[in-house]
Amino acid sequence: MSETEKKESLHAGAVEIEKAIREYYPVEDPLVEKNLEKWQSLKFGLLMHWAPSSQWGIVESWSLCSEDEDWCRRKIENYTDYKKEYEGLQKTFNPEKFNPAKWAEAARKAGMKYVVFTTKHHDGFCMYDSKYTDYKVTDPKCPFHSNPKANIAKEVFNEFREKGFMTGVYFSKPDWHSDYFWWQRFATPDRNANYNISKHPERWQKFVEFTHNQIDELMSDYGKIDILWFDGCWVRNYSEKELEEERKNVNYNNYRVQNQDINMPLIAQNSRKKQPGIIVVDRAVPGPQQNYLTPENQIPEKTLPYPWETCMPMTPSWSYEPGLQYKPSIQLIHLLVEIVSKGGNFLLNVAPKSDGDYEEEAYERLNEIGEWMDINSQAIYDSHPFAPYKEDKVCFTQLNDGTIYAIYLAGEDETTMPEKLSLKSFSPSSESSIELLGSSAKLVWNKTNNGFEIEIPESLRLNPPCKYAWTIKISSSKK
Repeated sequence: MSETEKKESLHAGAVEIEKAIREYYPVEDPLVEKNLEKWQSLKFGLLMHWAPSSQWGIVESWSLCSEDEDWCRRKIENYTDYKKEYEGLQKTFNPEKFNPAKWAEAARKAGMKYVVFTTKHHDGFCMYDSKYTDYKVTDPKCPFHSNPKANIAKEVFNEFREKGFMTGVYFSKPDWHSDYFWWQRFATPDRNANYNISKHPERWQKFVEFTHNQIDELMSDYGKIDILWFDGCWVRNYSEKELEEERKNVNYNNYRVQNQDINMPLIAQNSRKKQPGIIVVDRAVPGPQQNYLTPENQIPEKTLPYPWETCMPMTPSWSYEPGLQYKPSIQLIHLLVEIVSKGGNFLLNVAPKSDGDYEEEAYERLNEIGEWMDINSQAIYDSHPFAPYKEDKVCFTQLNDGTIYAIYLAGEDETTMPEKLSLKSFSPSSESSIELLGSSAKLVWNKTNNGFEIEIPESLRLNPPCKYAWTIKISSSKK
């Protein structure tokens, strides 16, 4: 990883891949298994981080935490003053350009098939109408509360669902606004509950009830929800052995790293009473409540033997921060291809501005991805890995009917296709037909001593059907 990539990874608060892809517990509920199979076929989704903090153009929530990281510095030296001003952003949040139908259409054209929206991040601000807090977008203190679309999460889910998307609730397990999590009696040295839970179990139980009640609202009043996507992996049930290991690895006072059990099994059980078959993703917490794994900002080196999804922001930050560089379209398309060729899904984050719209660059990227998907999507949807997954600049996917796709990842300065494409990983059967997606012409190919070679005619080489990556379709072939 380059220094730039390291900084980007840190800025985005990446969960280490080793933690994100360890142990997996197979799904036992047949309805969940069915929905999980459907989700795996979709391959490409949209994640959105959005909150009143977008008015400041800072990373969401993390500047409230007293952990000393470069990417979440506070602009005010005095912490008490800062937290007061941060939470006061509720009183000026008025995203009058909020138009979820525009987002849903842009995502649909990009080829995305599911959405995960931040109903509540770690700062505790609810982008939905929770009756258990006044720290929400629908409270009279928020100027947007009188807007007909004030219940932002409901509007997002309705618009995306109408366009055929699977819908996902992002929900933060920690809540740094709740006095049952960060008790005002004490300082807040880190991301964990700031009091000794074993000494004050009744207070923690109130937080557990608060959390269950808020999730129940989302499961009851927001239409069909397909995915319940939890963040904040440090809020979990630890065994004593796990606590010992955790305390060795972090520089906190021992009682801060403690068992913060919110009873995830009961949350999953109750959620499925309201939403049968819902996929539950307790991120980076090994157990039955982690129905798929979520390596953050990283791609595994090889395929994984269970469902997984790389989540990654379009800029170095999950939140809207002005002036950040967007990943170029070629990089985003190559990421999608590499992830899918290894059997994963790609959840790409786009962060709205405080006015309720994306930056123009975000729309440009989504449009370019969509133009590529218009030609090449059959190599993406419903596909699964085909060993060896990648050979030089070519990634492979395969459909259940045996069709193989070889996707050539063009270099940044590569605008014309190679004259010949030689592959050594496998050899098609003699009756196979080979074509370039976006062209009706059949390509000439020949077996070689250790594979096969495809000839690309000059008319296609000089005028490829799309930019950034070209897909060869190999029908009726066998390894």
